[in-house]
Amino acid sequence: MKRDLQPALQPASSAAGHAAGRVAAARVDDAWPLGAHLVSERAGYSHHGIYVGGGRVVHYAGLCESLHRGPIEEVELECFAHGHSIHVEPHPHAAYAGRDAVLRARSRLGENRYRVLTNNCEHFCTWCVDGKGHSRQVRTCVMHPRAALRFLLSMCRALVDARQAGGCCEAAAMWVAMHAA
Repeated sequence: MKRDLQPALQPASSAAGHAAGRVAAARVDDAWPLGAHLVSERAGYSHHGIYVGGGRVVHYAGLCESLHRGPIEEVELECFAHGHSIHVEPHPHAAYAGRDAVLRARSRLGENRYRVLTNNCEHFCTWCVDGKGHSRQVRTCVMHPRAALRFLLSMCRALVDARQAGGCCEAAAMWVAMHAA
């Protein structure tokens, strides 16, 4: 998949980007706000991380690129984006912002307790910023059966595509993990 990290893209600080609420992945020198909750849209779900400065993101690597659960790790922004666009998730009443959110994110580096429904990358990021982990994606699937069905269908489609390509994708990994529990 083509990377979405080109110099001509808007930096996170642009007025147009803030007005739209979404911007494409910034270059390393286009700084996102320190402690920002970043979201990268994937096939059927969203991946979340905390921007810690210097073009680096702390995220839960659990199932984001393979069938193996992974720990909370600090990676380059490009690795986090994995070829997808990124936007900042607003937290107007954040309990922790800036350096405080970064310190909370880094305090959990190496943790390896990923669970799709109860401790995923979105739970981690909301804990860093709001002080309590929660996942809108999980809540949406639980509360709205049609959304859950659409999610499952997108996972099936990704699994079929991955098998036809002879490999694996993050969506296929999510599907396997949800049914292994």
